[in-house]
Amino acid sequence: MAGDAEVIDNYAVLGNPVSHSLSPRIHRIFAEQTGESLSYRAIELPEDGFRDGLLALKREGLRGANVTVPFKRQAWESCDHLSDRASAAGAVNTLSFDEDGAISGDNTDGVGLVRDLTGNLDLSLHKQKILILGAGGAVRGVLGPLLDLQPEEITIANRSLDKAHQLALDFSARGDIRVQAYADLGDEKFDLIINATAAGLQKKLPPIDAQILCQTTVCYDMLYSTDESTTFVDWAQGLGVRAHDGLGMLVEQAAESFYIWRKARP
Repeated sequence: MAGDAEVIDNYAVLGNPVSHSLSPRIHRIFAEQTGESLSYRAIELPEDGFRDGLLALKREGLRGANVTVPFKRQAWESCDHLSDRASAAGAVNTLSFDEDGAISGDNTDGVGLVRDLTGNLDLSLHKQKILILGAGGAVRGVLGPLLDLQPEEITIANRSLDKAHQLALDFSARGDIRVQAYADLGDEKFDLIINATAAGLQKKLPPIDAQILCQTTVCYDMLYSTDESTTFVDWAQGLGVRAHDGLGMLVEQAAESFYIWRKARP
């Protein structure tokens, strides 16, 4: 948006911790690409003070925010209006402060993952067998868009089968989801394996065996690293299969947030 007298709109990413976030850099690049005038910064809020902090930032004139760990559920609870995909996900990663004072929430994680997989990585997920490792909030945000691509089946493996079964139930209207304990995966082969666990933060692997891989399996880690491969990507590549981290997903979900706020597609 042009004009010397124009007030620059302020945006932020909210999390704890958040100083490591690449979002400010990504959105600065998006603003340069699209000619939009805005500022974007990382703001750490106390874990027990998300809503108070959010409302204070809103009063200060913040126009919108991305939300990262551990606040996506609290962001969902703080919204006056939710998009369909935010309602389905039960979590919000994109907040908009409307002119009437209302807070609107959306979830761009799923579309970010799908765009990275199908657009950047050129994968076709139609009629493919997908294994998702983990059953936390990250999975809830991406299940709907993955099911929309009509894979042959989606299997969720998790330590807590109750959480996985609840996910399968919540999304049963969108498609069938199979639930397995890690130990029961056996030697079944999958076309795509998505690691949605936080094991990599401790340089650990989910409890899976290499026998679930085949020559054409693609592994995808929703975690990302800017300086080295993630533990999961290293493991998969060491076994000779194609593997990618979640940096592309981060950029794509950010691009969708940017479009929601500015109606400009980076």
